Amino acid sequence: MVNKVILIGNVGIDPEIRSLESGRKVARLRIATTERIFNSQTQETREQTEWHTVTLWGSLADVADKYIRKGSQIYIEGRLQTREWTDASGNKRYATEIVARDMKMLGRKSDAPSTMDLTSRPVVQPQSQPMTNSQIEATAIDDADDLPF
Repeated sequence: MVNKVILIGNVGIDPEIRSLESGRKVARLRIATTERIFNSQTQETREQTEWHTVTLWGSLADVADKYIRKGSQIYIEGRLQTREWTDASGNKRYATEIVARDMKMLGRKSDAPSTMDLTSRPVVQPQSQPMTNSQIEATAIDDADDLPF
C-alpha cells in the first residue's frame, strides 16, 4: 500500500514552531496550492486554491524555523495522517495533515530571507537511510502523542 503526497505551493503564514519537552522540534505550515481550470464554453480561466496543513519534525522543523517564511515556495513530500480527538464540549474532531518526509526550498534566490546568502537551495531529508514500515508506524504513534497543536 502507498500513502504518498507531493505538494508544490506557497506558505501562507510564517511556520508555527514548537519544542517538545524531549527537546525535539516540530513545525506546522499552511501551504496553498492553486489549480487553474479553463472553461472552454465561457473561454474563462478560474483558479481554485486548496490549503494544506503540513507537519515537519526534527531537522526539517529546524530548516523551516531558519529559512521558511510566508510566501516561500516549497516542495513537500510526505504522507497523509488523520488525527481524532474530543474537544472541550465533548465533540469528536478530526484533522487531516501531511507529515513531511522531505522538503525542498524553491523559488528565486531573492525570495529567501534577507539575513541569509544562499548559493544553492538547501535540500533536507530527515534520515540518510529510508525508514521501514514498522519504524514509520512507531514514529507516527509516538509523534501523535506528543503533537503540541
